[in-house]
Amino acid sequence: MISRRALHSALFLALLYFPSVPAAQTPPSAPLTAFAGEYTYPGEPGNSYSFYVQDGNLTVETDRWVPAQLKRISATVFGFTHGDDKAVFSLDASGQATSVSFSFEPGAIFVLGGPPVHHVFHDYVRTEAMIPMRDGVKLHVVILKPSDIATPLPILIERTPYGVEETSRASFFQSRPELARDGYIFVGEDIRGRYKSQGKFIMMRPLADHRPGSPRTGPSPWGGHSPGSPRTGLGPWGGHSDPSATDESTDAFDTVAWLLQNVPGNNGRVGVVGTSYDGFLAMMAGIDPHPAVKAISPQAPMIDVWIGDDFFHNGAFRQSYGYDYVRDLESTKNWTAVDYGRDKDGLPVDGFDYFLERGNFASDVKKSGADLLPTWKLFLNHPAYDSTWVPRAVENVLNAVTVPTLSVGGYYDQEDMYGPQEEYAKLEPHDTKHQNFLVLGPWRHGYWSSPNSSLGNLDYGEPIGTEFRTRIEARFFAHYLKDEPGFTLEDTASFQTGSNTWQYYSHFPPRESRPASLYLAGSGLLSWNSSTTAATASYVSDPANPVPYRHRPIQPTYSEGSQWYNWLTEDQRFVTGRNDVAVFKLPALTQNLTVTGEVVADIYASTTDSDNDLVVKLIDQYPENDPDPAMRGYQLITNAEIFRGRYISGFDRPTALSPGSIHEYKFSLHDVDHVFKAGHTIMVEIQSTWFPLYDRNPQTFVPNIMKAKPSSYKPATITIYSGPGHDSSLELPLMNPKM
Repeated sequence: MISRRALHSALFLALLYFPSVPAAQTPPSAPLTAFAGEYTYPGEPGNSYSFYVQDGNLTVETDRWVPAQLKRISATVFGFTHGDDKAVFSLDASGQATSVSFSFEPGAIFVLGGPPVHHVFHDYVRTEAMIPMRDGVKLHVVILKPSDIATPLPILIERTPYGVEETSRASFFQSRPELARDGYIFVGEDIRGRYKSQGKFIMMRPLADHRPGSPRTGPSPWGGHSPGSPRTGLGPWGGHSDPSATDESTDAFDTVAWLLQNVPGNNGRVGVVGTSYDGFLAMMAGIDPHPAVKAISPQAPMIDVWIGDDFFHNGAFRQSYGYDYVRDLESTKNWTAVDYGRDKDGLPVDGFDYFLERGNFASDVKKSGADLLPTWKLFLNHPAYDSTWVPRAVENVLNAVTVPTLSVGGYYDQEDMYGPQEEYAKLEPHDTKHQNFLVLGPWRHGYWSSPNSSLGNLDYGEPIGTEFRTRIEARFFAHYLKDEPGFTLEDTASFQTGSNTWQYYSHFPPRESRPASLYLAGSGLLSWNSSTTAATASYVSDPANPVPYRHRPIQPTYSEGSQWYNWLTEDQRFVTGRNDVAVFKLPALTQNLTVTGEVVADIYASTTDSDNDLVVKLIDQYPENDPDPAMRGYQLITNAEIFRGRYISGFDRPTALSPGSIHEYKFSLHDVDHVFKAGHTIMVEIQSTWFPLYDRNPQTFVPNIMKAKPSSYKPATITIYSGPGHDSSLELPLMNPKM
C-alpha cells in the first residue's frame, strides 16, 4: 500500500481546484506527452509514479500498480477509470508538467525527475477452486498463474482470515511487487470459517497432537505422487486414522497436496508467506510440513497471544485491541468495522473515555450490543495462562527447522513484536543446516511492505522495506524454490537505528554483545555501578486516572485516521511529567553506545495493596540542539513492556501480593539494535498503567480482573528499590564498552 500523507493539504486542495497555470496558458488540446515522465516524492526515491502515452491515452504505473489508463477531465486534471480519484498536474510556462498530486494522497506533491519507467507485469490469469480437506471441509482459493511464462514455476501460498476474493493480478503486484515480478503461481486461501471457506473459524486454532503415531490425521486424500516429491500420503500422517484432528498445519498440508496435483505447470516446490495472522499460518505450514514445502517466511507472526503477542503481554490484557480486533474479525465471516460512537457534540468518542467509563472488560462486552463472541468468551473465562492458551503457543513445538525459515519483525511492531523474535530464538538451537534466518528493522506492524524511508517522525534516509524485499525476501524464495543464486544472508540482518545502517550477524544477538547492568540509583539517576546505599522512588498509581499509552484522542484501532500504527515512536514527553511516572536518567553520553540484543528489566518493587502492574520503558532522549528541529528534546522509546504482578509466581498461578513486601520483577523488554549517540541521554521510565491498550489493574487482588467490581479499583503507592539486595537495573547488551 502506498502511504497517505497529511502534509500541505491546503496546497493540495488549491492545486485540485485552482491549477497553478491559468487555463488560457494550458489549452485542452495540450499534448498528452507534456505529462509524461516519472514523478517522485521528495526524499523517497522508491515512491514514484510513471506517466506515458499508450494507445492515445495517458497511462500511469508504479512498480506496484499495473498500467491504468486515465481520462482527461480538464486541462491539467485526469481521472482514474474506476472511482473518483484524480491526478492534478502543475505546468511551467512552456506547458510542460513539473509535478503531480493525487486526491487519495492529500498534500503529497510528486516532482518530475526524468522519463517514465516501465516495469515488468506478468499476465496473471485468475481462477478459483474449493479444495477439500481430509475431514471433508472445503476451503476457497484464488489461483493466479502467469500465462506469459512457459517454464514450470513454484507455488507461493498465502493463507489468511482476511479474505481472498479481491486477489488479482493488480493486488498481487500491489502487495508483493518483487515476488509478483519474479514469477510464481500465487495462491490465496480463505482459512476455515472465513469468507467463502466452509467450516468453523477458531481464532489461532490450537495445534493438534503432532507426535508420530498419535491419532492426529489419516493419510492425505491426495496420496499419489506430486511432481518432484515423495508420496504425499506417506508423510508424517502415515498410519494415522482420525480425520477430525485438524489444525492449520494439516489444512496447509492438504492444500499443498491438492495444488500439486491439480494446478498444471508447477515445478513441485512450494513456498508459504504471510504477515501477522497470515504469518502464524505460514509458520504452521512448517510444522510437520508437506514434503514439497521448501521455504516459509512467517512475518510478524502471532506466536503466543498470551505471553507477548496480540491479546496479552505477560498477563496484562490488551483491552482496546482485544475488544476491537475480535469484534472486527468474529462479528461476521467478513470484516466488521468498530465504532466508539459520538459524544453529545457529535464528535467521535475518545477511546480513553470509552473504556474508562465502562470499567472492566466484562462491561465492554455487555455494553457492546454484540453477541458474546468466541474469543471474547475465552478472554473472560481464561485470564491466566491455562490449557486454553498453551495449545495455541506455537513456540512450544518449534523443536526443528523443518524447512528454510525467514522470520521478519519490526522493532516498533505495535501488534506482534514478540512473535518473530521468539520464533527465531526457539528454532536457532536446532538449526543444524543453517536454514533459520532473521530480519529485524525499525518497522511498525508489516511496514516492510512500504517503500517509505521514515516511520512517524523518524527518518532512516533510505527505503529499508524495499531493500529488504529486493535483497533478502525475493532472493530467499528464488534460491529455495528456483535454485537461483544471490541469497547470501548468513543468519541475521538488522537495520540499526541511531546509525541508520544495515548490520549483518552470524547469530542474534551477536556473540560480540556483552550484558551490562544499568542501575536505577537514587534521586532519579542511572548508573553503571551498583549502589552501596539503599534508595527508593515512589509514586501513587490511581486506576481512576491512568497513564494513556499514546496521545489522545484514541480512535478505534483500524478506523480511518487511527494513530494506532506509529504509537511506539511517539514522543514520551506527553507523560514524563506526570506524578505517577518514575523517571531515571544518565548524564548525556560523551560517545556513542551501541545496544544490540535482548534488554531485560530486573526491578524490585512493592505496593501498598495486593496487585499491580509494572511498565518499564527504555528511552533515547535527543539533545535540545539536535540538527532536526522536530527531534529536539524528543523522547523515543527503544524498548518497552508490561508485567502483571499477580503472575510473579507463574503465569498459570495468579497470586495476591503481600502489601509492602518487595518482589523482583524480571522480564524481557525484547530485542533492539540501536546506537545511543553522543549528546543523547538514556532514560528509564516506570509506571503502572498504560491505558486503554492494557486494562487497568484494580491494584486490589481479585480472582478475575476482567470482571472486577468498581469498588475494587483503588489507588496504591508503588515503590521502586535500589541498593544492596534490591538493586533494580536494566540489563543492556552492549557492543562497545560502557561509559
